[in-house]
Amino acid sequence: MFEDLIPIVAILSIFVGLPWLIFHYITQWKRNGNLPIEDERLLDELHDLARRLDDRLRTIERIVAVDDPSFASRARLSAERSDTEMTADRIEDRLRAR
Repeated sequence: MFEDLIPIVAILSIFVGLPWLIFHYITQWKRNGNLPIEDERLLDELHDLARRLDDRLRTIERIVAVDDPSFASRARLSAERSDTEMTADRIEDRLRAR
């Protein structure tokens, strides 16, 4: 008699129990996925700080590129930056045009 129940229990646990368990934890994860307000503020502050530091670094690179023409060939600005950002070559060209 118990041998007949084993396949039924196995099938029910695979097709009912396992999806229920997975969906239960997915909903718990979505419900608790929000960060506390303090952590969101901290992340915003860190993002602003990183953006300002990146801007300062770009400014320093531009100044050095203008003062030392060989700097642009030795150390290019990062290739990962978007096309809208100015590179050392464009800055030099604009400064020479003045």
